[in-house]
Amino acid sequence: MKIKVTAAAEKKLKEKMAGKPGFLKLKYDIDGCGCAVNGVAALWLEDERERNETEIRTDSFPIYIEASREVFFDDEMTIDYSAATGCYQLKSPNEYLNPRMSYLDKTKGK
Repeated sequence: MKIKVTAAAEKKLKEKMAGKPGFLKLKYDIDGCGCAVNGVAALWLEDERERNETEIRTDSFPIYIEASREVFFDDEMTIDYSAATGCYQLKSPNEYLNPRMSYLDKTKGK
């Protein structure tokens, strides 16, 4: 799996993370979605890494994905930031996987 982070997304993520320790994760969030196949991609900053997570290296920083959720993502993706909507976007060469992807800081030192 490959993830490209655009310059706009990298800048905004660095602002959000502000040098905080933690792990940036691409989550397949299923809370409130009904079932496991109806999830939404989101970016989370968490304090710890889980054993079942795969590290995806990017030009910017590593991003972690739960191994069991990789099936819901494409082999090549881009994380972008839209200033017009104030949202991150997750794209593949074929489609938008989430044009309004959220960022959640789930670290203890918010």
